[in-house]
Amino acid sequence: MARTRNNSAFWAAHLEAIRREATSKTEYAKRHGISVKRLYYWQRKLKESHANTVLAGQPKTFVSLRVEEPAPHRSSSCTLVLGGMRLEMSALPAPTWLAALVKSAQGSL
Repeated sequence: MARTRNNSAFWAAHLEAIRREATSKTEYAKRHGISVKRLYYWQRKLKESHANTVLAGQPKTFVSLRVEEPAPHRSSSCTLVLGGMRLEMSALPAPTWLAALVKSAQGSL
């Protein structure tokens, strides 16, 4: 049994069941006699593993970005497209905000 509990498939199945049931991890762990700490550990480990797999398959390239002043007849706006996400903003955000957004988007994979 201990060998099974160290298997990522074992924990992935439990995490998927929690998502389907829309229950708390603590309640689920109590019902199934599993450690809530291990549940959180494996959630983090599987998420990191998934993110690393996704990122490893992506080419490491820079994307060119051109910033221009809006023409006088156009309203001041900014459209940002990251993968399948499209953001329309009234103005160009600060570079630190953009960096935090990209980091957050990569973390939610």
